[in-house]
Amino acid sequence: MSQPSITAQTRPAGAAAALLADRERLSHSLEALAQIGRLPSGAVRRLAFTDEDRAARTLVMGWMEEAGLAVRIDPAGNLIGRYEGLDPEAPVLATGSHIDTVPEGGRYDGALGVMAGLEVVRVLGQQGHRLHHPLEVIVFADEESTMVGCKSMVGRAPDQPESYATAVGRPIQDCLASIGGDWARRAEARRPPGEIAAFLELHVEQGGVLEAVGKEIGVVEGVVGQQRYTISVNGQANHAGTTPMAMRRDALTTAAQIILAIEDMALHFPGDPVATVGKLQVWPNAANIVPGRVEFTLDMRDLSHTVIDHMRAQLERKIENIAVASRTRIAMTPQFLVDPSPADPMIQEVITESCQQLGLSYTHLPSRASHDAQEMGRLTAMGMIFVPSRDGVSHSADEFTSPEQCVQGVNVLLQSLIRLDASLAAS
Repeated sequence: MSQPSITAQTRPAGAAAALLADRERLSHSLEALAQIGRLPSGAVRRLAFTDEDRAARTLVMGWMEEAGLAVRIDPAGNLIGRYEGLDPEAPVLATGSHIDTVPEGGRYDGALGVMAGLEVVRVLGQQGHRLHHPLEVIVFADEESTMVGCKSMVGRAPDQPESYATAVGRPIQDCLASIGGDWARRAEARRPPGEIAAFLELHVEQGGVLEAVGKEIGVVEGVVGQQRYTISVNGQANHAGTTPMAMRRDALTTAAQIILAIEDMALHFPGDPVATVGKLQVWPNAANIVPGRVEFTLDMRDLSHTVIDHMRAQLERKIENIAVASRTRIAMTPQFLVDPSPADPMIQEVITESCQQLGLSYTHLPSRASHDAQEMGRLTAMGMIFVPSRDGVSHSADEFTSPEQCVQGVNVLLQSLIRLDASLAAS
């Protein structure tokens, strides 16, 4: 479901340049949130639907109320704070992210986007500044596993409870109830087209591109599409000593040819796709037996759905030739397919102008990781702002983005929302 691009009308020249985030307040909020679920290693374990997740949500809810937001929880468990606009009937501008983590996550992934939205409201409230549009700060439920929050809001969440594999191993119905949601009413979480005018998400890059090119801000071009497959190779297990090389039907050496072909294809394919073989199993997996069966995963990602389709077709032709030469049977079975979610061109331009206004260097790049914005981009105009991750590390105790980099990202978000609000109000 593609969304029409926003059309810019009379953008303000120096949009509220005096409105800037408070670095110390932002850092304090991030630190306080990071203490919930903190492990001895310094990592954060705050799995969705756990006591730690609920405690973090309670903390953020209190901060939202203190900042003057009207707070509610929708049936999909999304925590939503609303900062009223000058025109309460205008469509909503929305921002936010998630506060749940992987089992040993970092303190910035997701959390920065939520604290950024809160800081935007704090700044606006301190200055007595109201946008024309209402502003919502959203804490999406369970981004790290089921994405039930954002998918329900967009209307793309599966209807079958068994489709949800929660990190805590409990049924999704019980999980939603534990955070104030309601599985039976989950359809009510869907936002109708036009109710949200645009969604912007600030996030740490979770990669090393910004650091490598020496830029302070990433203007995200979109969230890549993804196709994942299981590739199985069936040869013939046989004695490693008594089977001559020319008589073997070795599933592992055949798999190795395919894996190298995948790497070569991604390296030389037009554009900037990535392809990864991340999991491999061998049977019977014994030192003195020629492998008879191998199974491995293939993950391909790019901003262009066409590019991924062409890569798959090229690989399928290559696999046919390899199967004939190796006298093996090779099957390629889809696991899941996710369409790309492009960022709105006008929102990218607004983010770029905000960087220029603030004197921050920037570059355009894709997001190769999934985010709540990926789903929101199927509902409304979407944009993302990246700030650097030191050494490209994320989902780890070593995840780090400096206080200065965090506040730079928040200021870009703040100015982008102000510019976007004025542009939409004038259209």
